[in-house]
Amino acid sequence: MSVIPLVFTSGWASGINAYAVVLLLGVFGATGVSDEVPAALQRTDVLIVAGVLFLCEVVADKIPYVDSVWDTAHTVIRPVAGAVIAALLAGESGSLPELAAGAIGGSTALMSHLVKAGTRMAVNTSPEPFSNIGMSIAEDLGVAGVVTFAIFNPVAAAIVAAVLLVLGIVTVLFLASRIRRFLRRRAQRREEKHLAGAEGPWPPG
Repeated sequence: MSVIPLVFTSGWASGINAYAVVLLLGVFGATGVSDEVPAALQRTDVLIVAGVLFLCEVVADKIPYVDSVWDTAHTVIRPVAGAVIAALLAGESGSLPELAAGAIGGSTALMSHLVKAGTRMAVNTSPEPFSNIGMSIAEDLGVAGVVTFAIFNPVAAAIVAAVLLVLGIVTVLFLASRIRRFLRRRAQRREEKHLAGAEGPWPPG
């Protein structure tokens, strides 16, 4: 079977939590659950690093505004991770050129990352922190569930990932006004910090 469904699904999941994807695929490969996981993802050092970074993301992803800072820092990391994972999967199966697989995985990861980042910006306009925690838990469970499903039924999992991606894009468009509000607040805070730094301590001397 073509590796395209698994490449697409791993790309979608990488855009939300790349470390979880590496960790899950690596564990599935190392334990013999799947023969399609590349050896590079099963290495002990890779699994340890992915596990530590996953724990960091679990914490940062549930703190208002910190989650958006984390997302900004991962604007490049998640698409690159999605492209690398996809290329490794394609190279292992031999059914799809690695460059094409990387393009599919990377672009899908970028789209799902933008959906996640935009949704979090909208959520951060709410004064309570519970929305962030709920969103983070839902994302983690979604990634774990879809990636696990993809190991056993890649085509059905890819369809689920595609539906979730489309729904996410529609949600971001619906929340566009909240996202703009978040960006205005962030720009205002930066300007206030800049002015405070320019004025220096008060009183002078």
